[in-house]
Amino acid sequence: MNPLTILTEDEIAFKEAIREFAENEIRPLVTKMDHDAQMDKNLVGKLFEMGLMGIETPEKWGGAGSTFTMACLAVEELGRVDGSVSVMVDVQNTLVTNALLKWASDKQKDKYLPLMAQKWVGAYCLSESSSGSDAFALKLRAEDKGDHYLLNGHKLWITNANEASLYLVFANIAPSKGYKGITGFLVEREFAGFKVGKKEDKLGIRASSTCELIFENCKVPKENVVGEVGKGYKIAIETLNEGRIGIGAQMLGIAEGAYEATLNYIKSREQFGKSIAQFQGVQFQIAEMRTQLEAIRLMVYNAARLKDAKKDFLREAAMAKLFASRAAEKICSIGVDLFGGNGFTKEYPIEKYYRDAKIGQIYEGTSNMQLQTIAKMELG
Repeated sequence: MNPLTILTEDEIAFKEAIREFAENEIRPLVTKMDHDAQMDKNLVGKLFEMGLMGIETPEKWGGAGSTFTMACLAVEELGRVDGSVSVMVDVQNTLVTNALLKWASDKQKDKYLPLMAQKWVGAYCLSESSSGSDAFALKLRAEDKGDHYLLNGHKLWITNANEASLYLVFANIAPSKGYKGITGFLVEREFAGFKVGKKEDKLGIRASSTCELIFENCKVPKENVVGEVGKGYKIAIETLNEGRIGIGAQMLGIAEGAYEATLNYIKSREQFGKSIAQFQGVQFQIAEMRTQLEAIRLMVYNAARLKDAKKDFLREAAMAKLFASRAAEKICSIGVDLFGGNGFTKEYPIEKYYRDAKIGQIYEGTSNMQLQTIAKMELG
């Protein structure tokens, strides 16, 4: 697609580099990873080699020292080829690393940020079986034992769980205080009493691991508390506000991949003696897809720019995620229609884009939660 004038030359060059990487290193693996529901281990290493797992991390900790917008551009370009790889990079950058940069102590940053930039995958652990949209109904308990805490309970639907070495976990140290007892903890994979449980068999983004986490007297040193005790709710909410822009970027990438695949297909598919791209009914649908795609792009880039400029972006983030996830599903659906019967088979790429797009309306805040956020800000 044509270079975008709303991006700087450096940003365009960055996007082009990621696109080349995605085409050469990821696309050949997409079908097998989706079928096996397994991320290629060698590919994870290549993501680190490319510097994609510490985009905003300052150079002194081994990162690229770049911007949130750059992280979103990477998520977009990866999503254009595979939504599973895209969300791994998204969670790493916009959730876990962002939380560490903002809330971790200097000692925690010195220990974990270099690892996160160079070899450790991170996971953001908030959701539970009874705590989805009602994020603060979590039941994972943390008991103060003097020099450490003991964590007991379960987490569910945790992205990157299989690959992660570091887990940002939210637990309640004082259930009687409600959300004011929620505290953030950094849990290493090798901590005693912690293990990764059942892996979900999903509709889409199948190569992205989504698992249960089990805590049975998991011992966490007090030095691994993130931020202030009892202020975990603030870390969780503020981090998710940023993460929603990342999900918008993922949806942008998926929509772009679906659009390009459809455009190529209709030019080569012939019916009644000519390509179906020559039929006005098809042309109108292509025009609709491209218009929706560019609307997603503008909303996502705008929200990311506001975040980088340290301006209020909560409403714009909610709007970007809401619109991007809905429009991406619509774009992919039109694509399936235009592929016809071929679009309903796994021989062609469009059905995977369609399956991958659906999650955007569910995770990191459902569409209804985004509507609630937008309405609250409008109505006061």
